[in-house]
Amino acid sequence: MTELALSAFVVGLLGGVHCAAMCGGIVGALNLSARRPLLAGAGGANVHATVIAEQLPIHVAYSAGRIGSYGLAGAIAGAVGGTAALVETVLPIQLALALVANALVVLLGLYLAGAGTIVGRLEALGGALWRQVAPLGRRFLPADTPAKALGAGAVWGWLPCGLVYSALALALVSGGAAQGATVMLAFGMGTAPNLLAAGLAMDRVREHLARRRVRVAAGLMVAALGIWGALRTPGLVEQVRQGLACLT
Repeated sequence: MTELALSAFVVGLLGGVHCAAMCGGIVGALNLSARRPLLAGAGGANVHATVIAEQLPIHVAYSAGRIGSYGLAGAIAGAVGGTAALVETVLPIQLALALVANALVVLLGLYLAGAGTIVGRLEALGGALWRQVAPLGRRFLPADTPAKALGAGAVWGWLPCGLVYSALALALVSGGAAQGATVMLAFGMGTAPNLLAAGLAMDRVREHLARRRVRVAAGLMVAALGIWGALRTPGLVEQVRQGLACLT
């Protein structure tokens, strides 16, 4: 379980190259104060620091709402997967799901590196749900207070995203609702640094993450994580089984 959560955190952290591109416009829009130029000298630095201090609570609240939605989605996925694992005859399905979960992580890594579009196409699957949820997000706009940003983040946590789907696959084989929630909360915490940086220093961060060598390096590390997880799948399934047995 700890390994799954750690893997999800790393996926979120390294997947920041995708987060900044996917949600960068959203977090950038939270900067409601007029952008003040970064002036040369100490005065300019002070102005920039003031702008960050003003916007930080809103960005933190937005991320908290988003991560909370990830946790809820993880609890649902973990409960579904955990229920299947309770049935002895369904354990082969759990094994298959674990392999699929890690295969998605590998595909995500290749996608981040610029090779393959399968994960990107998965985002279309959540389009129907997003069309139902998106209007709720507009009720929190403009997100000019931490409370509104929290609500907006909770809604935008359901934005169709191949990166999130890959992490949810890990939550599916975590063994239960609590474990699934933990996996997705860890994933959300991994995405937070990149989105906070993107929101507070949008231009510089996006320029850095757009560099091909950054995307390729992050993608290859994510793919390696998926391969490592797949090799350990039989042991993972046995741990899930033992964990469920302890609860009965």
